Amino acid sequence: MQDCYADIIVNISSEKLDHVFQYRIPEEMRDKLQPGMVVRVPFGKGSRMIQGYCIGTGNRTDFEEDRLKDISAIVTDGLGEEARLVRLAMWMKERYGSTAIAALKTVIPVRRKIKSREKKTVRLLLSGEDAQEQLRIYTKKHQTARKRLMEALIDEPELPWDLVSEKLNITGSVVKTMQEAGVLEMRRTAVYRNPVRLQEGKDHHVALNAEQQEAADAMIGDWDRDDTPYHRRYLLHGVTGSGKTEVYMKIIAYAQARGQQAIVLIPEIALTYQTLLRFFRRFGDQVSVINSRLSAGERYDQFERARNGDISIMIGPRSALFTPFPNLGVIVIDEEHEPAYISETSPRYHAVETAFERASMENAAVVLGSATPSLETYYSARQGEIRLFTLNRRAGGAAMPRTQIVDMRRELREGNKSVFSRALTDAMQETLLRREQIMLFLNRRGYAGILSCRSCGHVIKCPHCSVALSLHGHGKMVCHYCGYTAPAPSVCPQCGSSWLKPLRAGTEQIEQEVKKMFPEARVLRMDLDTTRQKDAHAAILSAFSGHEADILIGTQMIVKGHDFPDVTLMGILAADLSLNAPDYRAAERTFQLLTQAAGRSGRGRSQGQVVIQTYDPDNYVIHAAARQDYAYFYEKEIDFRRLGGYPPCGAMYAIHMSGPDEKYLEKASGYLQKFALRLAAASHAQVLGPADEPVAKIQDIYRRVLYIRHDDLRVLSRMRRGIEQYIDINEGFRTIGITFEKC
Repeated sequence: MQDCYADIIVNISSEKLDHVFQYRIPEEMRDKLQPGMVVRVPFGKGSRMIQGYCIGTGNRTDFEEDRLKDISAIVTDGLGEEARLVRLAMWMKERYGSTAIAALKTVIPVRRKIKSREKKTVRLLLSGEDAQEQLRIYTKKHQTARKRLMEALIDEPELPWDLVSEKLNITGSVVKTMQEAGVLEMRRTAVYRNPVRLQEGKDHHVALNAEQQEAADAMIGDWDRDDTPYHRRYLLHGVTGSGKTEVYMKIIAYAQARGQQAIVLIPEIALTYQTLLRFFRRFGDQVSVINSRLSAGERYDQFERARNGDISIMIGPRSALFTPFPNLGVIVIDEEHEPAYISETSPRYHAVETAFERASMENAAVVLGSATPSLETYYSARQGEIRLFTLNRRAGGAAMPRTQIVDMRRELREGNKSVFSRALTDAMQETLLRREQIMLFLNRRGYAGILSCRSCGHVIKCPHCSVALSLHGHGKMVCHYCGYTAPAPSVCPQCGSSWLKPLRAGTEQIEQEVKKMFPEARVLRMDLDTTRQKDAHAAILSAFSGHEADILIGTQMIVKGHDFPDVTLMGILAADLSLNAPDYRAAERTFQLLTQAAGRSGRGRSQGQVVIQTYDPDNYVIHAAARQDYAYFYEKEIDFRRLGGYPPCGAMYAIHMSGPDEKYLEKASGYLQKFALRLAAASHAQVLGPADEPVAKIQDIYRRVLYIRHDDLRVLSRMRRGIEQYIDINEGFRTIGITFEKC
């Protein structure tokens, strides 16, 4: 019988994670051993046995046969959180197409050489009369330092080392001598870095309304059931301001009462401050946070606190999904529709799908929340795979805002060349007079390189893919799906206007214009430039919440999840620009952005107002967002997806390629396309591209993309594995970075 071998990692949390050892699989284990399992293996010289993790099996070895050792045993009790996370990494490797090492490094926190913090104390070991006798000995022998320390310890049997060394002036050698004599001991206790620096607030219990209570009760009622078709997967679809967070907290409180823990995912660091504040007021120091703005020591310590049971709720972006809780009860994913939940590096995992898989492994629940669910999630809910709950009313009885759509083409024809419409300018003036607050959202997502006619609103699109063409150098327009190219027109082909150009205004220019129009107004700006420093997001949001500013200007980071009761006006500038991004999801992303932006207004006692400025006022996306009508938008958009075979009505993989040599990258992507076409012919799949990525060059690295599409994801997964093998055996791809993304 042919020998079988296993790739084993013996220390999954060290910096040398890429060091894989190979072992023989004994015949009696060959049908049992699976990637992700914990094994016991001989390691090093002698008979030392250690635990390891199987990350792959096969019948080839790169080592001499006589140098290989046998796996000793499969560890049947290796079911701790670390083993579960290894299995999750192996699932991610297969699902998204990456190396085992890349998947493991994503899931397992690496223990870097970070100096740990510790609290040192000196503790007396002698009691009563024995301590007094020892003090007499020190006094008699004139051992003044020992006498001084002994007197202090008799008064207080345990003292901080800082006090002993600085106030009592006791050296380490004195303590060591007394320790060796059995008089005292030096105690060291780990002190974890805590990034949560909030003052204690009032216990934040809010009575749920009937809709909220019904949703929470139904989820709790499902907790111990295994016979549902939706496997404890829930979608809380609530209008903006409907109180989804209160439902989350009710569910988490129930999990805590059962001795379980919770992970709360948020899409943006900008949301951390308000979310953390609300949870901290309810759950106190059981809450922690993790994000990329923390130091390496802070991030590592939060995972250790979770592992040790010091906290039970972790809040953060998608990396918080891998918090090593020992008894995970629920994963909450707020604003589940956000693209920030999709990783841009290998493995290009989707946090929602990965949360479903982790919850399945650990018998936990997943609660998704959004006012504008992704089409994939809502489609699954309509198919009965996710249980749907709908919150139709704002919490506290607040009214939905009044919305006005302004045609910027008409503004231009009537002589207004400003970025602000007359309606928005008047509304800002009135709001400032009432001493209420204003938010201005500049919708810049996806606009770069898109030619839009300011006169009629027409956008130049690809004739083959129904997405906008992007303007590149030398006046060339390119489709980033199929590679179609065409020269850029000098006038609008629809109306003949010469006002065919990309938007040039940014948040800084908007800020300057606002200050000219309203010199007395206090203005804050929130974008990438103003939030580079640690805690900058929280500082800006805290200042605006505390009425230190009247107007907050920003990009998409200001429109998601924030709750400012005194904001009664939201101005949306260039609403339709993202509608024409070179992406089949452009309509969905635009609807989500506009709906979320509109939802920031009027969340307090006064009804809000929303002004949407657009060059495409008749578009169904604009009207659906203005009415906050998700059902109408979904029915329109799902018809388009069915027609084009796009997800969720079909499956699609993107193969991203990058390299420093543009010509070599083009050649390599051409070879990959030819091989993909051969595989596609046998399975009736469709191959699109290769084409330049929307951003074709970053830091001197060129980037291209190839798409494969089919109705059945299983067919594409087989194609992906075939492509991976083709890449693996061809040395020409060694200098090309290649990652797979399930769209």
